[in-house]
Amino acid sequence: MINENVTKLRVACIVPTFNGRHDLERLLDSMQCQTTQFDLFIVDSSSSDGTGDLAKRRHLSGEVKQLVVIPGSEFNHGGTRQKMVNDFPDYDVYVFLTQDAYLEDRDAIRNILTPFSDSSVGAVCGRQLPHYDANPLAKHARFFNYPPVPRVKSKDDIPALGIKAAFISNSFAAYRREALQEVGGFPDHVIFAEDMYVAAKMLLAGFKVAYAGDACCRHSHNYSISEEFRRYFDMGVFHAREPWIRQEFGGAGGEGLKYVKSELGFLGIRRIYLWPGALLRNALKLIAYKLGQRERKLSVRLKRKIGMYRGYWLGPFAGTK
Repeated sequence: MINENVTKLRVACIVPTFNGRHDLERLLDSMQCQTTQFDLFIVDSSSSDGTGDLAKRRHLSGEVKQLVVIPGSEFNHGGTRQKMVNDFPDYDVYVFLTQDAYLEDRDAIRNILTPFSDSSVGAVCGRQLPHYDANPLAKHARFFNYPPVPRVKSKDDIPALGIKAAFISNSFAAYRREALQEVGGFPDHVIFAEDMYVAAKMLLAGFKVAYAGDACCRHSHNYSISEEFRRYFDMGVFHAREPWIRQEFGGAGGEGLKYVKSELGFLGIRRIYLWPGALLRNALKLIAYKLGQRERKLSVRLKRKIGMYRGYWLGPFAGTK
């Protein structure tokens, strides 16, 4: 049973959007039937495909409490989310979702709030199930990273879990306002992984980070090899520019090898024809990550070509930390 203190929480759900009308409609429909009360906010980066029009109609109907439109050039993974927290400060918990996710059942929001009954929990990560059209590799990624078993992590778990202690995803995650304020909020200087940045700060500050295995959404990507390469390049950039994370948490250790073994086992002998492609992808992810760690030796022009979040390299932090 959900704790009475949790039912009294003032909850804001925030969804950044850009040119994803179909995805947003699916997400909004899944949010309409939730068993927990919350206010819904959409921040749209000047979409041109009708996403903004859909959000406006839902706002006029009362489903969306507030629609905020910003220039696409101003979107920032951490900065835009923190802007919404700052502009709408009257909430105890902020739940973030991405437009390409949607809630799996009526209790998803309720379940992601439950761990906040422990006042030391600063953030909660929901479980991600693969989309129904996910390919085998995308399915495995979700099954590997998002098990059904809940867990609460603290600073004491860092020696055993390493960087996995700070694992969280803003595709479906919730943050206690007090904890978010104490660690300085979402950063605007990182290329992405603003969620991991905040979770790491919270753990080091003495807060706990929970994983709610019963708070489920659907979210996955059928990335091409080039898209996966770009994403891991950006991850390398993130870790190179935030060396304190590896210093405090260590690396992933044998997590990479564990992932590869798990993936091949998931594919099985019946799909052995997929093994070469899977091994190639994992090798390229490692190369991309290592290249990202050495990004300061590369030109901005080249980094824009290699990376997934190309707009970052035109912003104020491209040449700084």
